[in-house]
Amino acid sequence: MIRPDRTLFEIVSFMPIQVRNAAECKFDVMSLGECMVRLSPPGHGRIEFAKTLDVDVGGGEFNVAYACARLGLRTGFVSKLPDNYVAKIVINHARAMGMDVSNVVIERFDGVGRKNRVGLNFTEVGTGVRASVTMYDRGNSSASNMKPSDIDWKNLFSNEGVRWLHTGGIFTSLSDNCASTVTTALKAANEAGTITSYDLNFRSKLWSSEKAIATTKNIINNVQVLIGNEEDFQKVLGFEVEGTDANLKELPVENYKRMVERVVEAYPHIKAVCTTLREVKSGLINNWGGILYYDGQFYEARQFKDLEIEDRVGGGDGFSSGIAYGFTTGMTPQEVVDFGAAHGAMLQTTRGDTSMVTLEEVTHVMKGGSARIQR
Repeated sequence: MIRPDRTLFEIVSFMPIQVRNAAECKFDVMSLGECMVRLSPPGHGRIEFAKTLDVDVGGGEFNVAYACARLGLRTGFVSKLPDNYVAKIVINHARAMGMDVSNVVIERFDGVGRKNRVGLNFTEVGTGVRASVTMYDRGNSSASNMKPSDIDWKNLFSNEGVRWLHTGGIFTSLSDNCASTVTTALKAANEAGTITSYDLNFRSKLWSSEKAIATTKNIINNVQVLIGNEEDFQKVLGFEVEGTDANLKELPVENYKRMVERVVEAYPHIKAVCTTLREVKSGLINNWGGILYYDGQFYEARQFKDLEIEDRVGGGDGFSSGIAYGFTTGMTPQEVVDFGAAHGAMLQTTRGDTSMVTLEEVTHVMKGGSARIQR
């Protein structure tokens, strides 16, 4: 029965998310992308003056599967790594959280990294008026040379079974082969009935807006859940948000919502659009929230005003993993966006890209719980 308050546009665009039965699938969430080793000066130090560097791992797509494993889901990672000690830092980090790495292609290391290596990510954690900074050293990484033929996609999605596939623009931007790999994976996932999510995740250091738009137009038809902030939609899809300046310091939410409606009108197969809402007040103080567009309606999460941040890197991935967790566990749309925003907020209270928070902690914050000491 059609609700009388719904417009024709809403009726046409609505396509419910139907996640595959868990009993029929080996994996709840699978991510496709690159994971790097992250090297950071202690505290808020500068890279150029560092005497020691903290070692962690992270990658936009990897972070989502890792966080979902931390929350209790069966997850895995699809990628390519060389057979060396640095790659084992990534593998060990994944295995420690119970992630499946059987679909990570391990290739023979050439000895010096001319043709294959692990990407490095040098990160400074900003404070006050000094922003956080990321410097990549990821050229010629094994992941950037990944090809569609590296993985038996039919076996992964149809035989083993995956309920939710997550990938995104960071991995896509690394090479034309990576873009082809993403397209092939998304098509195979759709054919098998797997829900596909894609984080636009524009990175100006990796490609131009023109290249991003041209490439993503060939990918988006295979995406069911679209994730991105206002800059991502502008730089990767070419949709402008009225009323924003070049620095995107403030986001007029109603104008953003109208932009989302234009996106769904252009791509009516998309089942959900999700975004974080971040206003940067300082390196360690942000306003934080999130919006979900689903079934012709907008659902807005609780606003975290003056959120105190330990490390903002990975906050968006925390939101994305919360969205995947919410839909795969049967939450309502409002609960999904509330959980995603709470998880993203919690993730930013610890150092490093990957999640260190528990399901109980996220649920506590999602329901409005305070930071009163627990003892």
